Amino acid sequence: MKVLTRKFGEIEIDETKTLTVFDGLLGFEEYKRYVLLTDPKTTPLYWLQSIEEPNLSLAVMDPFLFKPDYTINLDPLMLTLGWEDVDSRDLIVYVVVNLSKEDPEKQITANLLGPILINPKTNEMVQAVISDTNYVHDHIVLAA
Repeated sequence: MKVLTRKFGEIEIDETKTLTVFDGLLGFEEYKRYVLLTDPKTTPLYWLQSIEEPNLSLAVMDPFLFKPDYTINLDPLMLTLGWEDVDSRDLIVYVVVNLSKEDPEKQITANLLGPILINPKTNEMVQAVISDTNYVHDHIVLAA
């Protein structure tokens, strides 16, 4: 399947790798289908590319690379999604990363309050919203 992207141009993707998010991502509720792309030049960042909108590509990253003690209570969410048969350790977790050139103190930040969870068994994806925590939406990834 061919997908048009702003960052990578027109690319061929394996349709079985398509991720579906039923409620959409925060701020992008109308877009339901994505693919996770890699670029060796930007590793460990991945790109969550909308299949429906070429200009929508979010930088995401594994939060455990920079915050090994990151934890979220998935039990209520798992039940809501019908994922109760999935071991939460099998879920793939990413956080949206923001790159800022204007603020040298916060060049790379991660939203720890809105992790993206992927069920690899079904290729379903959801963005969780965490409220009862000390995490922030602009966690500095490269803290000194």
